Amino acid sequence: MTAGKMHDDEMDTDAPLVGRLLAAQFPQWADLPIEPVPSAGTDNALYRLGDDMVVRLPRIHWAVGQVEEEHTWLPRLAPFLPLAIPVPLAKGEPGEGYPWHWSVYRWLEGETATIERIANPRQAAIDLAQFIAALQRLDATGGPPPGPHNSSRGEPLAMRDTETRDAIAILRGTLDADTMTAVWDTAIEAPAWHGPLVWLHGDLQSGNLLAVQGRLSAVIDFGCLSVGDPACDVMAAWLYLSAETRDVFRATLQVDDATWARGRGWALSVGLIALPYYQNTNPVLAGIARRAIAEVLADYSAFR
Repeated sequence: MTAGKMHDDEMDTDAPLVGRLLAAQFPQWADLPIEPVPSAGTDNALYRLGDDMVVRLPRIHWAVGQVEEEHTWLPRLAPFLPLAIPVPLAKGEPGEGYPWHWSVYRWLEGETATIERIANPRQAAIDLAQFIAALQRLDATGGPPPGPHNSSRGEPLAMRDTETRDAIAILRGTLDADTMTAVWDTAIEAPAWHGPLVWLHGDLQSGNLLAVQGRLSAVIDFGCLSVGDPACDVMAAWLYLSAETRDVFRATLQVDDATWARGRGWALSVGLIALPYYQNTNPVLAGIARRAIAEVLADYSAFR
């Protein structure tokens, strides 16, 4: 997956490039082994450095601004969160033919927290809700607003209307377009968020969660970090959780009806837009998108 391309204008990276960058800029790490990390991530290429570090290089132009944002904000947020998050150790400069800034992070132990690897799914729902609540409580003053650099996470849901309806049209005949349209109509007709903007991870799905001994231990990949409508992170209820655990997630996070409806709309929109784009280049992410869409449609049909 790391070596394959998902975008037409994606930057090529490999372990020798990482080695040259390290030798030129961080020679104290240049002799450590470098191994590509298989990942379904779409914005960055990962290379494990020794036993306890990872090098992260943007692979596409829209991810370049994430480097500065993560170096600015993650060290400030990390001490107040109940799950571990990546904290950068060093920021690299362009060089050796690579045009952008890049990062070295501490390696976080754990395995991808697919539902099958979670010992107690209801506890995972509580842990995830507590993480979101802790993140939302932090002062969001000066945080990055929604934009192309963070996939516009947290923007008013109505701003995604055209793109979402276009995706429904593309998938008509493959999925239940009428129910998808009904879910989307319900979401954008829900009252908009008029409260304070809050911190958002923006992409709480299994590929960005780690588990140790069957329990959530870390949240990774803050490329969608933003401040905005809290409904954006509520979409984890369908993007990651099951019908059997959504109730405890919602109760722990104390989500009102309008935010719940917008969160479901976020999950549908993200799934619909991702599926056609990645279905031939990123089967893991396409699978996550299909699951999110299916969970949303089943949930809507069960409770309407």
